[in-house]
Parts: sequence; structure tokens; C-alpha cells
Amino acid sequence: MRPLPAPAVPESMARVARAAFPRGCLAMRIRDEFGAVFESERFVAAFAPRGGPSVSPGMLALVSVLQYAERLTDRQAADAVRGRIDWKYTLGLQLADPGFDFSVLSEFRDRLIAHGLEQQILDAILAQCSKRGLLRAGGRARTDSTHVIACIRDLNRLEFVTETMRCALEALAVAAPAWLAGTDAVNADWLARYRRRADSYRPPKGEAERTAFAENVGGDGYELLDSLDDPTAPAHIAGLEAVVLLRTVWAQEYQRDARGVRWRGHKQRPPGAARIVSPHDVDARCGVTRGSAWDGYKTHLTESCDDGLPHLITCTATTPATTDDHQLTAAVHDALTERGLPSTTWTAATPARRSSFRLVHWASRSSGRSGRPVADRPCRVAATLPPTSASTGRPGR
Repeated sequence: MRPLPAPAVPESMARVARAAFPRGCLAMRIRDEFGAVFESERFVAAFAPRGGPSVSPGMLALVSVLQYAERLTDRQAADAVRGRIDWKYTLGLQLADPGFDFSVLSEFRDRLIAHGLEQQILDAILAQCSKRGLLRAGGRARTDSTHVIACIRDLNRLEFVTETMRCALEALAVAAPAWLAGTDAVNADWLARYRRRADSYRPPKGEAERTAFAENVGGDGYELLDSLDDPTAPAHIAGLEAVVLLRTVWAQEYQRDARGVRWRGHKQRPPGAARIVSPHDVDARCGVTRGSAWDGYKTHLTESCDDGLPHLITCTATTPATTDDHQLTAAVHDALTERGLPSTTWTAATPARRSSFRLVHWASRSSGRSGRPVADRPCRVAATLPPTSASTGRPGR
């Protein structure tokens, strides 16, 4: 790809846009105040140096931002590029420009993620804000988080182990069908027990029946693992992702000894940060905040909070749901320092007890003549707030 500078707004397009929006609109103001915003050079690494011409990455980045701001689907965003005057003005397109196919947007996002360039979009916006005095280094910042629910079904413990076993059998049926059909571990009961997803039928209601069912599933899993460990089993199937997951989950949920297979007690299971909750998203974790639980992740947002300036998000991070804000302060501070936006005062929330949380303030000291904050010499002051004041004192609220 050969990056080209963003085109200027055509005069004919400008006349039409001004006539249609005499007072302007959000998309047009972005172009008037910030210009093209994104330079294609930022995304060169995501594209091959040779090949046919592609849609400008800088334009796709701006379309993605407008799409997010207006909560549009890819198809709706592509239609807006073709048919909306304000978007054509912002993108510097001719009125008759046909735009591009909607699938280009998802391909662009995939390229950014594959090459680790998604941060470039936020960095470009922050650079434009810094040039216009909307963001300054050495100010105040605060970090807060919110939950991200994983795109998985909520499974109870019994459904979880049953579904994990089913996924392992499905993977083996594809990778080694002859071996699976011929192994002595598989019996007729398995077909009825694992032919459907675990959440598609009702488990036993009684506690004793549920425990017996769980132990049967655990025994089935251990029989399958023993067959996989047999020297006559194909070597490649032991490394299947679903088989490795089965071993991990069984070690997490079951214990086997001379008395048989039993559930592990709650205290015998791994801590929440290491505990898998679904076979369909092994990175998701169960998070709990003020009595509200969810399976998934947390997104941590760092915001500038200087008086007299707009509050802007300067850093984002997605972590397992068990990660607290204060665990990211050093990493976020280092990331902002690399971008030339270090903060002198930092506020983040961290659990202190079940009934309260803590506001941790990081005040960076200046070093020598430069006056730049030193990330490895912070001053820390902590104050514990009662739950009644949490809604007003928590950072980011």
C-alpha cells in the first residue's frame, strides 16, 4: 500500500454541504476543526506493500469513529458514506462517490487487531486534541472500570462440566472419528448425555440427583482422558484445544482418589482470576462488584479531569473481570508517559473491604530541571470511603 494524503474537501461538495447544513453538524465540525484526523501512514503495517489499490485506511478509521458515534451497523455506515452529504464532506469525497462495500469495515478492524494497531485510532485523536489545547500533559487523571459481558451463555457448574465434555467429544469426532468409535470408554449412555448442548435440557432438580449426575460426568471425563493417555491413542489428539481444556476443567472442578470422583469444595477450586467459567471463552472470568456478578471482562477507562478543559478518555484497557483499577495504574501511567501525556495526580478505586472501597491517589514527583513526572517514584495517599458515599466519591462518576 502506498499511503496518500487525505484529499481536501471538493468545492462543489462544500457548497452543497453548506447549503444543506447552514449551521453545520457534528460530522462537518470534525472536518472543520480537526481536518482529516487520521493519516494513512499510521496503518501501513496492516496492508501489503503490493497489490491492488485499497480504500484509504485513514478514511476507514474516520468512518469507524463516526459509525461508533451514531451506533450504526457496518451496512448502515457504508450506506452513509454513499448517501449522506455531511459524511461525504467530512471524508473529502465527491458527491457522486460510490463509497465501498460494507464488508471492508470488518476487514479493516480485523487487520488492526491482527497487527496490534487499534491503539493508533485513539492516539491520533489525542494528538489532534493536544494540538488544539484540549489536552495537556501533567494534569489530573482518574481511572474507573465497567463490566463487559462475554458473548456466552451463563452456565451453572453442572452445565459447565457437561458442556466441556460435549465440546471435547465433538472435537474428537472430527479429528479422530475412527478412534473415538472404537475406544472402550465410549458407551451408549454418552450419546444421550452429550448429544445436545448442556443448556438445552433440564438437569436433575434434587441435590442428591445433581451430585450423582455431576459425578457421572466427572467419571466419563476421566475415562476419556485415560483413553487419550493410552499409548495406542493417536498422538495428535492429545493436543487438541478442547482436550487440553477438558484436562484443565477437570482438575479445576473434580478430585479423584481411591473413593472415586467427587466435586471439589469451593475452597479447593482455583481463585477467580484463574477459574474458567465457559468452554466457549476460556479467557472470561467471573467478576463481582458490589454484589453484582457477571462472566466476562472489565474495560478500564482513564480520563483527564483538569478544570476548564473537556474530560477526555486518554487510555483504555480490557482485562479479566477480576482485575481492579489500581492494578493497572503503573501500566497506564507508563503508557501515557510514552505518548507524552503523563499525569501528576491520579485517582483510582480499589477494594478495601467487602463493605467499602478505597480511593488511591498517585501524585508524581518532579525530577530535576525538566519537571517531568517520575513514574517509579510516586507519592501515594489512600483514603477509605464508606459504601454510602461510594456513588458520589467513586472515580469517573
